[in-house]
Amino acid sequence: MVNSGNSYAERVSRLVSWGHWFSFFNVIIAMLIGTRYIAESPWPETFLGQLYLTSSWVGHFGFLVFGLYVLCLFPITFIVPNFKLFRIVGVLASTIGLTVLLLDTQAYQELNLHLNPIVWELLLSDDKNAINAKWQTLFVLVPIIFFVQLALAEWVWRKQRKLSHKRIGRPIAVVFFIGFTFSHLIYIWADATFYNPITNQRANFPLSYPMTAKTFLERQGWFDREEYQQRIERGDASSEVLAYPLETLQISKNKSKDYNLLMVMVESLRADSMQPETMPTLSDFAAQNQNFSHHLSSGNDNTAAFGLFYGIPATYSASVRHFETEPLFIQQLLYRNYDLGLFSGVDSSTSIYNDIIFHSQEDALTTVDAKSDKNAVQSWQQWLGNETNKNWFSVVHLTQMQQFEEHLESTSNKDAKSVLHKAYLTSATKVDQSISQILDTLKEQNLLDNTVVVITSDHGWEFNETKTNSWGANSNYSQYQIQVPMVIHWPNKPAQEYTHVTSHFDLSVTLMQDLLGVTSNPVDFSSGKNLFDPSQRRWAMAGDSREFALVSNDEITVLDRYGNYKVYDHNYRRQRDAKPKLSVIMQGLSETKRFYEQN
Repeated sequence: MVNSGNSYAERVSRLVSWGHWFSFFNVIIAMLIGTRYIAESPWPETFLGQLYLTSSWVGHFGFLVFGLYVLCLFPITFIVPNFKLFRIVGVLASTIGLTVLLLDTQAYQELNLHLNPIVWELLLSDDKNAINAKWQTLFVLVPIIFFVQLALAEWVWRKQRKLSHKRIGRPIAVVFFIGFTFSHLIYIWADATFYNPITNQRANFPLSYPMTAKTFLERQGWFDREEYQQRIERGDASSEVLAYPLETLQISKNKSKDYNLLMVMVESLRADSMQPETMPTLSDFAAQNQNFSHHLSSGNDNTAAFGLFYGIPATYSASVRHFETEPLFIQQLLYRNYDLGLFSGVDSSTSIYNDIIFHSQEDALTTVDAKSDKNAVQSWQQWLGNETNKNWFSVVHLTQMQQFEEHLESTSNKDAKSVLHKAYLTSATKVDQSISQILDTLKEQNLLDNTVVVITSDHGWEFNETKTNSWGANSNYSQYQIQVPMVIHWPNKPAQEYTHVTSHFDLSVTLMQDLLGVTSNPVDFSSGKNLFDPSQRRWAMAGDSREFALVSNDEITVLDRYGNYKVYDHNYRRQRDAKPKLSVIMQGLSETKRFYEQN
């Protein structure tokens, strides 16, 4: 019995030693495979960033492989103290792990994503596409990896006594420990100080969750959480550099007529409110001009104005804010010496207009916070009276729809939904009166024939039509929250209703091409196309930095930044068994990253 016990202890001890050395060599293999992540990521420009990259590369893969060994193989050592059987288990586990790592490097190379539900769908789908084919060819390497691991396992078993006698195990473990610890400690500092050469690397490697310690630092008085949040809102945490436009803009030498430009932005106006009995002026104006009756906003909240002005998704807003990048069409207007004016019915100092869109043009911009739509229109009229010699671009921001509850009637013995909707329509009528004053002013000053007028909204408003307990905005991507009016008066263009699907992204393209003479391909500076281009699009995008929706002809696919998705029909009923169109999803994901510089 004593001999048997010693034999068991010796076998376990030798298997533990074998497992450590087998894991070590797999760490080296994993690190070599991991160089693909480094090759596909922007190279840090600072020495500290390069030092972090090196330490995290060593520490992360060392921790990852040894962690999986401790969790999966080490407990089996005591249950199956038989080398041949245990070796097969170890070889199978390492083969699976390295195969998954290879697949992840391919996903990172092709999509700049690590393995997530969307990527697995693409990998396992029957769709025949280039990405799917490349990934499936990687499975050819599985038997090669298996035999390499089998040979490595046998070699380590035979050589482990020699390896142990060299006494290099402890120094190697110290190197991995220092790399892991140093990378996390320096990331704590980088995260608190917005040191982008390090924080940019937070998602370079799979299963990488760098440590932060804001609560601890705050308790020590070394960290101001309020200032930190303000810096995030200013975009200081932005990690990517914009390439907007992707190529230098090409401008036609044939000078087109310089029209004035007026944009009337009505907050929270859904498309079906534009009815003759509710908004007679806007309905009549739409019938006499260009009416885009199936127009989708680029978002379901106030950030949708970003897509309207920039023509690209709001995923880029942090970088735009950080680098104070102005919309391209406003750059072109300023180049042509247009005067700028912003007139809002509320305080715009913290709105997306002053915070992002016009932030770099504070000196050239006339801004009036009129506290009401009536005063905003009057301020615009006074400003317009002084614009005599130069062309101008103005935004009139009408906010009456946000106060529609002021018109609520008694809800006793009445359906709350109908009461709310009636108050909403009452506000829409008041907005229509403001629009009437604006159009009358243009007519009185003989400016209508010399002015492009755009009337639209940032997003819609829902009264639980989807039966999902959704009221207001920013809760789903149904037609009630993202379908908005888009009415344009373009001098010398015939009146017409356009029924093809259009998007907020399309407005900047239209202005750049038809008003400012830009001849570049729209893909170089926008996610949209010309509003007057009737060609069918595969999808329209709406969303923000957290998630986005791809609206196609037969479904709405909502994705978050982690790759999780949900599919809905156009009545916004969840289709739990539906599989997303992966080609559409890949295009959508690409659009959220396409305008970042690729180093």
